[in-house]
Amino acid sequence: MQKMERTPSKMERLLFEIKKVIVGQDLLLERILVALLARGHLLVEGVPGLAKTLSIKTVAAAIEGDFKRVQFTPDLVPADLVGTRVYDQRTGEFQTWLGPVFTNLLLGDEINRAPAKVQSALLEVMQERQVTIGKETHKVPDPFLVMATQNPIETEGTYPLPEAQVDRFMMKVLVSYPSEMDEFVVVERMTAAHPQAQPVMSTAELVELQNAAGRVYVDPVLVEYVVRLVNATRVPKDYGLGDLEKYITYGASPRASINLIVAARALAFIRGRDYVLSGDVLELVPDVLRHRLVLSYEALSDDVTADAIVGKALERIPLPPKAGARELARRVSSA
Repeated sequence: MQKMERTPSKMERLLFEIKKVIVGQDLLLERILVALLARGHLLVEGVPGLAKTLSIKTVAAAIEGDFKRVQFTPDLVPADLVGTRVYDQRTGEFQTWLGPVFTNLLLGDEINRAPAKVQSALLEVMQERQVTIGKETHKVPDPFLVMATQNPIETEGTYPLPEAQVDRFMMKVLVSYPSEMDEFVVVERMTAAHPQAQPVMSTAELVELQNAAGRVYVDPVLVEYVVRLVNATRVPKDYGLGDLEKYITYGASPRASINLIVAARALAFIRGRDYVLSGDVLELVPDVLRHRLVLSYEALSDDVTADAIVGKALERIPLPPKAGARELARRVSSA
């Protein structure tokens, strides 16, 4: 228990340092840290100018990690991301050039502006944390996080992400405009001396925190609930949701169940607990599921969104009343 008492302060210091630069966007910042601790990746959708790039750049500075940004464009090729082999005329040999994916935090800006073959170039590195160039395999640094952004306004000249690519993202976060007060503080800060984040931990310390987050206890009852919830998106009629069946072409994959539990562990860890409560799971359900549902044309014509379907499933699938409560009671009694 002694280690778990120290780790929340590290996360609190990290959040405090990041918020010296970023105003508002609490949801985005928390989800970035959840993805980092859970070794996942993040898909962010929001209009330009909402500090998406600055957020992940600030996180990289606070953990002393490397940060690289790739602007996805229609003329991008896979070698621009992962690297390639280049012939050296002086030595008469081929040299390996490693692309920008070899970093700790990679920002793929407007990922849907590049063709499918470029988007698919990220598949191996996101899943296996390695890149194969020629006959050689190269590991990317640890920790490693891909945060990709999409602009929901402009659709001209964009390419939908392949389903296999979308499923590699642990969460899809929707970023909205800041409140009036937050925007006032943003303008005030940006028109004065620009604040800079200072390092509060190293990447090696972050890896230790990742390992600690992986040991957070999850009640098997919660795992059963998550599996039922995800399965309801595949066969809705078996869970009393037959009216949604015409709107869903394909439901969420088993990766959704895994990511939901892993992300809930990370969220509980950030909040200073070594056990998951049902609220941790419920908070993450929309972010983990919304991008994994393949909707039918009827859903598009009836203006039914993935979030609406997930909301209906949450209403229908009852949350176990004692999920996480036994562990909480045990912690309180032993304190």
